[in-house]
Amino acid sequence: MKKVEAIIRPFKLDEVKIALVNAGIVGMTVSEVRGFGRQKGQTERYRGSEYTVEFLQKLKLEIVIEDSQVDMVVEKLTAAARTGEIGDGKIFVSPVDRIIRIRTGEQNLEAI
Repeated sequence: MKKVEAIIRPFKLDEVKIALVNAGIVGMTVSEVRGFGRQKGQTERYRGSEYTVEFLQKLKLEIVIEDSQVDMVVEKLTAAARTGEIGDGKIFVSPVDRIIRIRTGEQNLEAI
């Protein structure tokens, strides 16, 4: 099993969710996060004063899937989240050793 974490632009969430649900993904966790990379923040103007927003708002998606689904999920995520501009985000794939569903005690694939 693998955990796919994606950092995406907030306005791309609906598009990404639809692409993943249409591909058969049944669950995901979404968190609001802040960060920066090559964008290094952005300059905003408020009441005539300029200020720099160093940490930009992003969303973090977490999806646990079978190994065989990784390439398909990464492809769907990339296609749905891409704008072609700096700041589109990142995708991280890491191994998952064990999953337990708290309510039933089911483990691993049955718990997804």
